[in-house]
Amino acid sequence: MSIDELTSTITDMYRSLGDRSAFDAHLHPDLTIWESDADRLLTGLTALDVLRDRRAAEATGPAPVSVTPEQLHAESWDDTGLVRYVLRARHAADRPDVCFRVTDVLRRDDAGWRIVHHHAEAVR
Repeated sequence: MSIDELTSTITDMYRSLGDRSAFDAHLHPDLTIWESDADRLLTGLTALDVLRDRRAAEATGPAPVSVTPEQLHAESWDDTGLVRYVLRARHAADRPDVCFRVTDVLRRDDAGWRIVHHHAEAVR
């Protein structure tokens, strides 16, 4: 197993942002999620969709012009992987970037590497 497979999985996932089904192909259906703007642990894609829809309804201003993982650090043990990174959302010139510290736990199965746990914390 190459560490490059793990970092490529994360990079490919964010390249598909905006295409929900392509993005979700990188996620295990039963994943768990901690997010800064969620008041509890989320479980599964349905709970993630609820959070996404709430964010879209509450959004003010234009969407970021890009969302990119940076400073990726990955390691693996057999069919389990861990990737830590900074996720940067770049906005137009009139708005500052927004960054998150992220830790993703991935498991390799017949579908490839998929995220089974995602933890993102807004950097203030």
